[in-house]
Amino acid sequence: MILRESNSTNTQMRALVATGYGSPEVLQLARVDRPTPKSDELLIRVHTSNLTAADSMMRRGDPAFARLFLGVRKPKATIPGTGLAGTVEAVGSAVTQFRVGDEVFGEAGLHFGAHAEFVCVPENGVILPKPEFLSFAAASSMCDGPMTSYNFLRRMADIKPGQNVLINGASGSLGTAAVQLAKAFGARVTAVCSTVNIELVTELGADIVIDYTVQDFTENHDRYDVIYDTVGKRSYRQCKKALTKSGMYLSPVLSIPLLFQMLWTKIVGQKRARFDATGIRPASDLRAYLSQLIAMAEDGTLRTVIEKSYEFDDFIAAHQHVDAGHKKGTVLFQIA
Repeated sequence: MILRESNSTNTQMRALVATGYGSPEVLQLARVDRPTPKSDELLIRVHTSNLTAADSMMRRGDPAFARLFLGVRKPKATIPGTGLAGTVEAVGSAVTQFRVGDEVFGEAGLHFGAHAEFVCVPENGVILPKPEFLSFAAASSMCDGPMTSYNFLRRMADIKPGQNVLINGASGSLGTAAVQLAKAFGARVTAVCSTVNIELVTELGADIVIDYTVQDFTENHDRYDVIYDTVGKRSYRQCKKALTKSGMYLSPVLSIPLLFQMLWTKIVGQKRARFDATGIRPASDLRAYLSQLIAMAEDGTLRTVIEKSYEFDDFIAAHQHVDAGHKKGTVLFQIA
């Protein structure tokens, strides 16, 4: 196979390696062999990579039944991480749409591996040219909260102007994107967050803000067409009475109860409980979502919220911060 690549001859790289399931200490920053792209793949030098709540859950092997897919005793994919932005370092012989030196962003997909200095991604995968107006950090952030929330609010809920939408966990990566997207789609947006984040979600466009330390949104008299629980903290059963007659409860955090509630509500009544794993949707769908999000970022409808950018050596502190469950917007690794 013929590769077209830069002048770099180093065959190793730094990467986070998962040795098992558990606390951040199961991770090691190690030197491993640099991957070699297949004929249809790009080798990307990673500049920034997202550290998400999902990464934290996968590191812990939580929920336990997820280990049936991730690896029973330890992760099958030893290098974690999905969202990234970087520069094309090499291309396989069959690649036609990208060249060495191109700035790109996207997802490493189900093979993971983005928490490393280099990662291989298929040309027809979730990878797009990085717009000049976005930094590497802002571009990789699009692959976390914005892409997931776009899938839930546009494809699944199909929000219409005038609907009442509640975002639980409105200050996180998914939540900050969801507030802006729901507002852009014409909804009346209620954001649920802690006291310290009220100003942030108000600036992002929330019409009403509920401080969950003071008020329980399921106990008020308002009814919502969509409740999007970005953090999976309130169950469908708890939220059901706060939904309109044909309302929809959405969560990106799967549990056994939610699985049964999805099946039950599909048969009985008009209210619905829904889950979706955005990352396993077809690459063509995810590229389309990212293209729409880029257009919204360019016209000012959507802005990324980045709380912290950690150096690679600070991976323990980065994971501890995400584990605490109070991050605002996106947390990143600054790798290159």
